[in-house]
Amino acid sequence: MKTLKQISLICLLFLCAFQLSAYTEKNMLQKQADLSLVKSALIMNQEWVPYPSYTDRSGWDRLLGDAKDSFIQKGEKQLNYEWKVVKATDYIEFERSGNRDIMQNPFGSNNRAIADLFMAELAEGKGRFIDPLIDGVFHSCEMTSWALSAHLGREQTSRHSLPDNKKPVIDLTSGDLSSLLSWIYYYLHPEFDKVNPVVSDRLRTELQERTLDAYIHTDTYWWMAFNYKPGMMVNNWNPWCNFNVLQCFFLLENDRDKLAEAVYRTMVSVDKFINYTHEDGACEEGPSYWGHAAGKMYDYLQMLYDGTGGKISLFQEPMIKAMGEYIARSYVGNNWVVNFADASAKGGGNAAVIYRYGKAVQSEVMKQYAAYLNSLSTQPSSAGLDIFRTLQSLLYRHEMEKETPVYQSPAYTWYPETEFCYMTHKNGFFLATKGGYNNESHNHNDAGTFSLYLNKTPIFIDAGVGTYTRQTFSSERYTIWTMQSNYHSVPMINGVPQSFGAKYKATQVRFNPKRMTFSANIATAYPAEAAVKEWVRSYTLSSHAVKITDVFTLDKTNQANQIHFLTWGNVDISREGEITVEVDKEKVCLTYDKQMFSPSVDTIVLEDPRLSNVWGKEIYRISLKAKKQTLSGIYSYTIQPKK
Repeated sequence: MKTLKQISLICLLFLCAFQLSAYTEKNMLQKQADLSLVKSALIMNQEWVPYPSYTDRSGWDRLLGDAKDSFIQKGEKQLNYEWKVVKATDYIEFERSGNRDIMQNPFGSNNRAIADLFMAELAEGKGRFIDPLIDGVFHSCEMTSWALSAHLGREQTSRHSLPDNKKPVIDLTSGDLSSLLSWIYYYLHPEFDKVNPVVSDRLRTELQERTLDAYIHTDTYWWMAFNYKPGMMVNNWNPWCNFNVLQCFFLLENDRDKLAEAVYRTMVSVDKFINYTHEDGACEEGPSYWGHAAGKMYDYLQMLYDGTGGKISLFQEPMIKAMGEYIARSYVGNNWVVNFADASAKGGGNAAVIYRYGKAVQSEVMKQYAAYLNSLSTQPSSAGLDIFRTLQSLLYRHEMEKETPVYQSPAYTWYPETEFCYMTHKNGFFLATKGGYNNESHNHNDAGTFSLYLNKTPIFIDAGVGTYTRQTFSSERYTIWTMQSNYHSVPMINGVPQSFGAKYKATQVRFNPKRMTFSANIATAYPAEAAVKEWVRSYTLSSHAVKITDVFTLDKTNQANQIHFLTWGNVDISREGEITVEVDKEKVCLTYDKQMFSPSVDTIVLEDPRLSNVWGKEIYRISLKAKKQTLSGIYSYTIQPKK
């Protein structure tokens, strides 16, 4: 018989193994249905489509309601649109300078014009937008690829950012355009044929070759994850791309055998994403990516549900519900969200998607939160290129408007596997902390960091990420300051910051809801040069303050430790032992032991609009530098509201 000590050791080893890899073979979709069941469940010939036919004018009037004119007006602005040429050198520029926008901007402008013209034609139904749509569709068909320059090199034979015409590449944007063009073909190919049947024929051929055939005959797109190996990453690309592919097949393929094969193939792939995601449901990429991760997974599951008459469904699974509710629980208020990793600190999510997701999984939290977000907006329902989301939003908008618009942050939310913890108190504090590891999707080296909000205003922050360039997703990623631990609210130990890699992680991560205390040993997030044996950081939220404590043991001392706090407020360090930070009308006081630390403030100028649009022209890094070098010790800091 095993002793208690042996059992504890076995449990600890299991926990460590689990933390190293979240991936577990849940295979929820494959357990729902095999290929034969998929084949028998399919609703063929687009009879699953819940929207009016093109010629059903009264049906469109009912669906669009008072949004009809806004869709027509957006289309009218594109009637004389000049279709932009994406030059070869625009693609090549990504390799030369890392600039993605020079290729993406004209391409994206063309695609938005197509979507606006299409929705306007569905709304009006008089053929006024058909000719410019034909121009846009044919222009797209003439392009070598619909993928972005930033994504081509990874998949192409040439390994370069210029389309090489040897292998169709399905990426996020090619999938978006493929699904948009599939909806256009479904609704308007009879109208195109009245002008010239070559247009529809060409479009159908391009969709077959670029998307349908490419998906069926290729196993190597990284996002498919068919060849998953431990340590691989499966992020928002997986449900996003698979959802786009599923739309194309459901809208275009009317052979039951071929459709069943394709649908089941997407199920096997999407299972990889669900397998990779922690069962607690948190999105390690942050709220900005939820709409493209769990949100796209929901869209995929909804279309799968609709296309099989509800016979294939995961909406009853607790994990799927938890993945949805994450977006509501990460909302702080006043459009601020908890933004770890590359996520932005602003944006509460797409209300229509959140409502539909909540309805599917029977979550009152999501439905009421969606209604709350919707009550803050006066914009008509539109999701840009995503026609499915636009039409679904219209389908459920009146129902959402009847929902009670309520949102209240719970006392705490704890994600034990992803290691996110949110704590709130009626005094106005919202404290967000994390453990995690430094190889998460869209990772920053930030194990043990925190963000703090007072009365729904950010005080201590996570800056987020700047505009994406070639460097952002390359070996140069951690040369960018926003990715480095030195620009997060964590220590610099012995002059050494945290390192990138799965082995650099928080350990002994715990949350005590009775004491409202989160703690983690972050020594394991630092490389050997830091010479740190243990560094336990803890956060405690009381009725009047946040207390942060660092208990540490070092193997040796090389340089003085520095404790960093990132903020965007006005900082005053003139009083020893006390730092005040003021944002708008909110003010806090951070107290520290003046015998232990010397404070300083660095100004970080924000030249990147992706950052400055959130935080303004600059943010600030407060540093507390230890006056003495010791092998062990306890540091503590207290943050309180200040009148």
